[in-house]
Amino acid sequence: MPVASLAPGGAALLIAASYLVGTFPTALLVAGRRGVDPTRAGSGNPGATNVARTAGRRAGAVVLVGDAAKGALPAAAGWALGGHGVGVACGVAAVVGHVLPITRGFRGGKGVATGAGMAAVLHPLAALAAVAAFGLVVAGTRIVSAGSIAATAVLPAVAAALGAPGREVAGLALCAALVVARHRDNLRRLREGREPRVGAARARPPGGGRAAG
Repeated sequence: MPVASLAPGGAALLIAASYLVGTFPTALLVAGRRGVDPTRAGSGNPGATNVARTAGRRAGAVVLVGDAAKGALPAAAGWALGGHGVGVACGVAAVVGHVLPITRGFRGGKGVATGAGMAAVLHPLAALAAVAAFGLVVAGTRIVSAGSIAATAVLPAVAAALGAPGREVAGLALCAALVVARHRDNLRRLREGREPRVGAARARPPGGGRAAG
């Protein structure tokens, strides 16, 4: 049943709720159980890659799944209650909540996993193309951030090529721009040849120095 038939402003409420879901501090809770603050350890990014480096791969995997769910669940709810376009709006709102959480002074993660969760629900073929781009770039460079940036750029382009409505492509492009902007430090290190590669020495927990990754 469309949101508009349920209550006036229902779509807006769903989008606002999706943003709040996106602010859920998955990395802080998971890494905190291991005595690590991911905003102070390693790269300082509260995301799956940094948690894996500073708190262990299992913790990183849990954060990856949790952050992906933050994008997938709001997108699915928006689609079910208001249609595909509302689903995209809710998914993008969740990514914005993850990247710019009002609960933590707008200092959040980079949005890759949350965006992937949204895309897997709403644009699965484009999501598969993005995953393929990620895998190819990481295989060739051994740099996770390079793969993430490539996947983020591929997603809206493939969605558009597959005939997604213009408004939805614009939403995905906005999401991609936000994710790439959050990778600005990674882009600088890539230009300087200092970005960490897969298999390099792991970052140490607080007290052991701050890594570049």
